[in-house]
Amino acid sequence: MYLLRAKIVSIAGVLLGAAGSLFYLDPTPEPKVVTEQGPGALTDQEPLADLPEAEPYIRFSGPQTLSFAELTDLVNDPVAEPLAAKLNALLNTPFVSNEAYYRGARPFKPELDALGPGMRVVAWNIERGLELDNIKEMFTSPAGFDQHVRRGKQQVDFASVEKELAVLRTADVLVLNESDWGLKRTQYRHVTSELAEALDMNWAYGVEFVEINPITLGTEKFELIADPTERRERVNQIQIDPERLRALHGTAVLSRYPIIDARLAPFEFQGYDWYREEKSRVSKLEKGKRKLAEIAFQETIGREIRRGGRTTLYVTLEVPELPEGKLTIAAAHLESRTKPENRRKQMEELLTASRDIDHPLILAGDLNTTLSDQQPTSIKREVYRRLGSKEFWANTGMKYATGVGLLYDAVKGGVNFFKNQHDPTAKHIPIVAPNPEAKLFEVLEKFRFQNGTVFDFRGDARRTINGTEGTLANSNQRGGKGFASTFEVERTLGPIGQYKLDWIFVRSYLESPRSSGGPYRFAPHFARTMEQTNYALPDRLSDHHPVSVDLPFSEPNSL
Repeated sequence: MYLLRAKIVSIAGVLLGAAGSLFYLDPTPEPKVVTEQGPGALTDQEPLADLPEAEPYIRFSGPQTLSFAELTDLVNDPVAEPLAAKLNALLNTPFVSNEAYYRGARPFKPELDALGPGMRVVAWNIERGLELDNIKEMFTSPAGFDQHVRRGKQQVDFASVEKELAVLRTADVLVLNESDWGLKRTQYRHVTSELAEALDMNWAYGVEFVEINPITLGTEKFELIADPTERRERVNQIQIDPERLRALHGTAVLSRYPIIDARLAPFEFQGYDWYREEKSRVSKLEKGKRKLAEIAFQETIGREIRRGGRTTLYVTLEVPELPEGKLTIAAAHLESRTKPENRRKQMEELLTASRDIDHPLILAGDLNTTLSDQQPTSIKREVYRRLGSKEFWANTGMKYATGVGLLYDAVKGGVNFFKNQHDPTAKHIPIVAPNPEAKLFEVLEKFRFQNGTVFDFRGDARRTINGTEGTLANSNQRGGKGFASTFEVERTLGPIGQYKLDWIFVRSYLESPRSSGGPYRFAPHFARTMEQTNYALPDRLSDHHPVSVDLPFSEPNSL
């Protein structure tokens, strides 16, 4: 019945130009439906008025992307109409493709160890897609990737890599953060679409930010670099192709199950204004007229002027193996440049918006649980993340090698920081041992959906890959101390620089978050953090490790 409803509303939504949700009507006007004509290119087409009866899922839909002239106009404030309406649609309307379904793609439904048939879900912040070719090879060419690994000079635990690859390659759902579309740093590629095509998966993509920093647009003049030769070299290195630039950065869900509904929900409470705050940084720098080229370069590279904000992409999949026939994925990205209490507010907003969902839900993504208000990093890494160019870094020279995160290391090296670093769920003890992230997890554990179900916080040793137990061990791999880290910064000051930022939370049929007597059908099992695979090549695939969880379709009696 819900398929028929989805089909009917889908057609109506396209015909009426509905915005916000892909399939559900909304009074807000929506731009024309668009279709992909080539790598990163979208053009207008007529609404799909004659959707065939045999097609229960929409093939492709999404808002219009912006031209180079429109992108440069976004630098100005306020944004004039009709550009403001186009920007609003882009930040509130997901792109959705079920083309893989119509090519014949179907779920693997892997036989999970000791659990029977089920679903394997992976969440991964892929750092823009800077290593997209290697990521594609990892998924699609076992022999090629193995040879690539063995040619490298790094030490590799081949047995662990083999196990992790078996998990990654049989995942039916991938949640991706930080996925680029049409940016020079990732060769103007549509990272989500290209990876989905390589894996033969349906996909939904939600724009988080439209990148309008002068470096991204190719308009930065590096005026505070005193040497005219070096200044010209920097200007030449950032020149872009305006015809290929889309400047989009966001969150995606890839699925071998067909997509029956998708919606994009930017947080009302953002915690940081990536347009005004970052632009203010530039103004202060220009007013100061700093003389040191090193400082000027670091400040220029460090800023990110963007339109948009943190968001949640909700994607509902048809999963016949579940009693309700469907599953919702809430792919989230919480703010890094804000206090933990503000990330908690974003989580509360997300949960409130999800309360009435009456079928299983998986909340996954980068929650930026850094214990502070900004991810520490290094200027070298920032150059790579902004420009996607090792050559740019090499040509710039080592005089810019001062790490902007070094002071952070020195300040945060206390006992309490080590207590919380690998365990953001650790107990908050005011004054003596405070943990500013703890309340976010308390909110998650205490939350009750309308039908009485809760997120699974259980940690049974026999349902983990390494025999650990404790809070969330079934859904997020724990280590000897706290959790296995998922984010690592390239620095040299001891263990600081490793964090647990990426999470998977599962709400299935449990009514008490830690009840060992509750059902385990579609409950989380055998969570993994795949560090070995991420580091298998000389250049790691991302600064975040992929994480996974197994979800059995039936009660796993063998355990």
